[in-house]
Amino acid sequence: MAGEVRLHDRAILDALEAIDPVAFEGPVWRVTSFGRDALRGGSANGRWSPAGEFEVLYTSLVRNSALSEIGYRLSLEPIWPSRLQHEIHTIEVKTTRTLRFADVNSLSGLGVDITQYESFSYQATRAIAAAAHFLEFDGLLVPSARAECANLVLFLDRLGEGSRLEVLKSEPIDWDNWRNSQR
Repeated sequence: MAGEVRLHDRAILDALEAIDPVAFEGPVWRVTSFGRDALRGGSANGRWSPAGEFEVLYTSLVRNSALSEIGYRLSLEPIWPSRLQHEIHTIEVKTTRTLRFADVNSLSGLGVDITQYESFSYQATRAIAAAAHFLEFDGLLVPSARAECANLVLFLDRLGEGSRLEVLKSEPIDWDNWRNSQR
């Protein structure tokens, strides 16, 4: 809403300010609908994105985790969507001011109910993301809710000098093949 001021939880702001940011450099993976720009973020409601506030780019440090994140969403449909086409992208990333949370337990002190982390209960994680964005961090290294690895969530408007995003490779996804490999 225009003119609305977001109020951040002071305890979250203080806790995040006490964390030394890290630089990240390496490959990450991202799944998109076929033909969508791999570096275009989104501002829809998500675990780490308060709707409409800023653009985030969701990526994973492990290829299969990126597939698992989208595969999970597709599996919630009554029938697996057979006509959807997706691509998986390998992206080279360099950040300079990223907050790193080693595991789900590291989020508990910030109001995240770790027993519900895999659910769609996003209020606490969105508050963390909003506060981190407000404090001008460029992203978050967070535990995946679908795999034993980390996801890198980038705040696109906070990537500054010394940062880099470059698509190295894009390939179509064969969801039937992926689903069979998960059994």
